[in-house]
Amino acid sequence: MTHKTKGIVLRSIKYGETSLVVTLFTELFGIQTYMVNGVRTSKKSAAKANHFQPTAILDLVVYHSDNKSMQRIKEFSWADIYSNLLSDVIKNSIASYMAELLHKCLKQPEANADLYNFCEASFLQLDRANKTVTANFALFFTLHLTHFLGFRMTDNYSSDDQVLDLQEGCYIDHQPTHPYFMDGKNAELTAQLLKVMQPGELEQFNLNGEIRRLLLLRYLEYYALHIPDFGQMKTLVVMHEVL
Repeated sequence: MTHKTKGIVLRSIKYGETSLVVTLFTELFGIQTYMVNGVRTSKKSAAKANHFQPTAILDLVVYHSDNKSMQRIKEFSWADIYSNLLSDVIKNSIASYMAELLHKCLKQPEANADLYNFCEASFLQLDRANKTVTANFALFFTLHLTHFLGFRMTDNYSSDDQVLDLQEGCYIDHQPTHPYFMDGKNAELTAQLLKVMQPGELEQFNLNGEIRRLLLLRYLEYYALHIPDFGQMKTLVVMHEVL
């Protein structure tokens, strides 16, 4: 049985001489792995293979069986064509980071339309973002993705509660006995970033590269505390270099 769905390419691996094994986050079925045959056989088919670059957003007709770990795609086409994201080195490195983060977080193939819509909108907003918004985009995405994954930080920062406990995901009035916490300016900045509802609001954050790097490392530490076997982010080094 075939189904129409949209999907975001998270990873694409060459298989054999002509095929690809592609991981997509689909609107209808959540994260899925697909075998795509015959897209690397000639110059003409190579254009088809370009559809499966990580971060691409596709319209799909897929075969789906709950009993199979690898599905197949019947038809595919661009759902949206980026203006800058694939060609701009900075935007592409941030988008690659976002795709890797999603791949690490989505463990089970279950539908989550709200999460899908957030992710699709985020990639499209990054494509259109100005320089300041782009520089802060990874912070926004990393913080707000947690809402859909069920462990969003509580924005309860106050004059009394100024220490962000990363184990508990909330602000408290003292340093915890464990080392997983943020305080001072970084804790305050995080409280401000948690209030951002749309990426355009990131324009008000004039952060330097070192502050962004330290904040992002702590946010990923938060992920590692809440997602088993989270591991290391391979795209992080490249993104820090280009930013």
